[in-house]
This record gives sequence, C-alpha cells and structure tokens, in this order.
Amino acid sequence: MNRWKDLPVVSSILVAMNVIIYIICLFRGRELYALGNLNAYDVLINKEYGRIIWAMFLHSGTAHLFSNMLILFFMGAMIEKEIGHICYLLLYFLSGIGGNLLSLFVKVMNSDMSASIGASGAVFGLDGVLLAMVLLSGRKMQSVTMGRVMAMIVLSLYSGFSGSNIDNAAHVGGLMIGFLGGCVTCILQRRKRERRR
Repeated sequence: MNRWKDLPVVSSILVAMNVIIYIICLFRGRELYALGNLNAYDVLINKEYGRIIWAMFLHSGTAHLFSNMLILFFMGAMIEKEIGHICYLLLYFLSGIGGNLLSLFVKVMNSDMSASIGASGAVFGLDGVLLAMVLLSGRKMQSVTMGRVMAMIVLSLYSGFSGSNIDNAAHVGGLMIGFLGGCVTCILQRRKRERRR
C-alpha cells in the first residue's frame, strides 16, 4: 500500500490523457480545437463552460505538448508523492481552471477574441505548489531549494512574456492559485502531523 502512495499515478494518467488527446487531434484536430479552445465568446455568450477544463487537454503542437508534459510528469511526480494523489489532482485542476478564468477576464478587459489552449496554467500551478511547499511544508525535499524554485518560476515567466502567442494570464493565474492552494495544503498537513505527535 505504501508503495502505491509513492507512485506518480495521477501524473502518469494526466500525461497519458494529454498525449492520447493530442494524437486524436492529429486526425480530428480542427473539430476538437473548435469545440474545446478557450475563448470569451463561446464561454460567456454561448455558455460553453466546459471549455475552461477541456482547453487544458489541447495543445498546439508537439513542442507545446512535450514541454508541458515533461514538467507535469517530473515535477508533478515529486509533488504528488509529498501531498498525495487526491490533493495533487485537486490542486492541478484548480490551478488550470483558475488560470483559464484569469485568461478569460483579461481577454474580456482587452476585447480580445482570440482563443487559447494548453495545460500551461495547470503546470504553472505546480510551480506555485512547489514554492508553497518550500516555504511552509517544514520538510526538506532533495535538490529542491528556495533559490532553485524561484529561478525556475522567473525563467518560466520571462520565457512566456518574451514570446509571442502565449497566454501569460493563464500562466500567472495558475501560478497564483497553485501557490494559494499549496499554502493551504501545507498548513493543513503540518497541523495533521502535529496532532499525531
């Protein structure tokens, strides 16, 4: 049972789902992208709220998919082991949803009718969770330091803001929700450990 807890079950399933959906998109991409991309008109006017989640599983190309899935699997596996499968899954989706909601807000404020896709908001949420863990968990994680986590976040944000056709609002929103959710998780887990003493 303990061995099961240490396995990156959720991370593996999420990566597999993203890869499978991307492969399907290679054959029916136009239809699936039209049904699932995140844009203000379809979400707010047509009330297609499922796009807020569905867009998290669509990617624009192999490089986009690979970069997100690489971080999702390796960073996700580490976080999943520390906080558990269910909590990790919850924080992942909350980060992705939060990122997409901020993206929609920014689109509306800027009268931006463009569409966006990708798991980047949720992946940035994992950065936020990791930052919260370094600050508040009270547990040392091998090779994870405050300096390394901050450098990773700054470089990731810089890469996004210096690039083009990137939904930076989703990145920032995911990062903030991941950090807040990570803080709550760490505080609750510390209190649970203290009660057991």
